[in-house]
Amino acid sequence: MINGIPVENNKQRLVYQGFLIPFILITSLFFLWGFAHGCIDVLNKHFQELLNMSKARSAFIQFVFYGGYFLMAIPAGLIMQKAGYKKGIIFGLLLFAAGAFLMLPATLIQTFGSFLFCLFVIACGLTCLETAANPYTTILGPPEFGERRINFSQSFNGLGWIAGPLVGGMLIFSNTGNGNKFASIALPYLLIGTLVLIVAVFFWRVTFPEIKEESPAEGNTGTTEETSMRELLKHPHFILAVIAQFLYVAAQTGINSFFINYVTEEIPSLTNQQAAQILGFGGMGLFWLGRFSGSTFFMRIIRPNRLLAFYALANVITMSLVVAGLGWVSVIALFSTYFFMSVMFPTIFALGIKGMGPLTKKASSILVMSIVGGAIIPVIMGHIADVSTMALGFIVPLVCFAFIVYYGLKGYKAGRA
Repeated sequence: MINGIPVENNKQRLVYQGFLIPFILITSLFFLWGFAHGCIDVLNKHFQELLNMSKARSAFIQFVFYGGYFLMAIPAGLIMQKAGYKKGIIFGLLLFAAGAFLMLPATLIQTFGSFLFCLFVIACGLTCLETAANPYTTILGPPEFGERRINFSQSFNGLGWIAGPLVGGMLIFSNTGNGNKFASIALPYLLIGTLVLIVAVFFWRVTFPEIKEESPAEGNTGTTEETSMRELLKHPHFILAVIAQFLYVAAQTGINSFFINYVTEEIPSLTNQQAAQILGFGGMGLFWLGRFSGSTFFMRIIRPNRLLAFYALANVITMSLVVAGLGWVSVIALFSTYFFMSVMFPTIFALGIKGMGPLTKKASSILVMSIVGGAIIPVIMGHIADVSTMALGFIVPLVCFAFIVYYGLKGYKAGRA
């Protein structure tokens, strides 16, 4: 029993008895930040046209957004350690809502910087949510099902990624601003900000168990910041997970950022809104399907690390077709990539924190910090596209996926007995 909530150690249960409501609420967070990420990909193309800026400069949207993850990751981890998961999540939800509502005055200020500030605040809130929600799902049931639970929850993140481009594309590209060409940008954020506040009220009212992670081995694990960092460095599988997560988020963000650019350049007859629909229904639809099928079926018969390696290898192949610039063949390969990206983030995360015991919260914050890869790679891809072709820019995610193949085959068990 944890905080009065019964725990049934039944190996057939994906979630411990009594933890269903907390698990459902935690899973709702994955949808919310998926929606926020999906809207970002629409904004990237929209600002290129509104402000007549280069692809490299528009990628500063991702630079600021994922830079917020980098700067907030360690503070978020400290908040979880001091205040616990529940208070940390509520704090993150309030930051998320504040950034979303700030989009309205930003449409009146009408500067690129004002929108970047709103996105930075949103990113800080999402960092708190991801630092708490990802590890929380892995400990609400039997440890051997941790990868399946996080992938199941992340499948709802995929639904958010579908809704983001569809709702964002429909509202942001609507051009119903009554003379203010920026007005439509606020609409999807006002919608999600209201939803976030409602979810925050539920978190405030529901009792959540504060689970203490057990140490996998005896001995001094350390309590100071310096000691815990030294302990983390003793786990090679965790260090390689940070690298793999950095490269995965870099690849995913780069693909998302320039999906609309690539599709409209390869198939000039398609409009931005049609490309956003392909991204939402095609790409993000496959993304959701991949996460759902991975957590409910494939991970029952295939070890998570092997599925990770196979999917990464598939994406090395799809990226090769994208770089080749073969028209519809390459476009189909591009949105097929989303199916194989689907399980990567949660599986790398779960493999990285496995067996970390009392270091779990600190390890989680570092893994969230590795999301900074999404701040760097889109700028590089945008620069390549500006001086060469958009297709050539996709060689960057190709290299990222190649490293993830190695992590899934060998890196995940480095240093383990």
